[in-house]
Amino acid sequence: MRTIFIADAHLNSPDDTNYRMFCRFLAELVGNCQTLYIMGDLFDFWLGFPSKSFIAPHEPVLQLLAELEQSGCRLVYFEGNHDFHLGDVFTKRLHADIHTGPALMEVQGRQLYLCHGDQLNRADYGYRLLRLILHNRLMRVAVRFVPLSLALRIRHRLQHVSRSGYETKTMRWDYREIIRNAAATLQQQGAEGLVAGHFHLPLCEQLDGSGITILSLGDWMEYYSYGEMMDGQLTLKQYRPSD
Repeated sequence: MRTIFIADAHLNSPDDTNYRMFCRFLAELVGNCQTLYIMGDLFDFWLGFPSKSFIAPHEPVLQLLAELEQSGCRLVYFEGNHDFHLGDVFTKRLHADIHTGPALMEVQGRQLYLCHGDQLNRADYGYRLLRLILHNRLMRVAVRFVPLSLALRIRHRLQHVSRSGYETKTMRWDYREIIRNAAATLQQQGAEGLVAGHFHLPLCEQLDGSGITILSLGDWMEYYSYGEMMDGQLTLKQYRPSD
């Protein structure tokens, strides 16, 4: 059975192309996926708001994830910088294992460092401060009492900040080098592989002179890429519908 890794679908509306493609992908996984690792930013914005109106647009994806879980697939969710404080929908309805930060885990006999990737760039001090504010326990409690109108305004603001800063950051930093430097450090901690999203960079390679595999998952807006592990081997795939 396959282990699948996905990140950065940034799902927003069921009418969007990437949303429809992702639903087809999930449907094809039912019955032939042992574990699905969602490595953050599955949604363009999810801050744990309990409102049914807020959740409603994502019911098609949530239903497919529920079918996948019921088929015997284990769901593991690593929070991203667009989806965190996930709430009861994922822990109770989907029985997903939730990770609020990176983790070193054994997968198919290999030690993999799994993360969204937003913390790999240690020099992005502005984002690190924002993350500290948004991920604290007080915020986790507060979102349960936020009215829908305010939640939508918060979503709009965070989406704007993220999109406006992305191009600037890609020009400022070499993401491939950031990932490779992180992998070199993680190898010294016993990691045999690094799997990350966040950078929207599809990449699968061996770190020079080492046994550690780097898997950067790309995204589901431009590349429709995902990671697969079979018999202990990590590979990068691009989704193409079966029909």
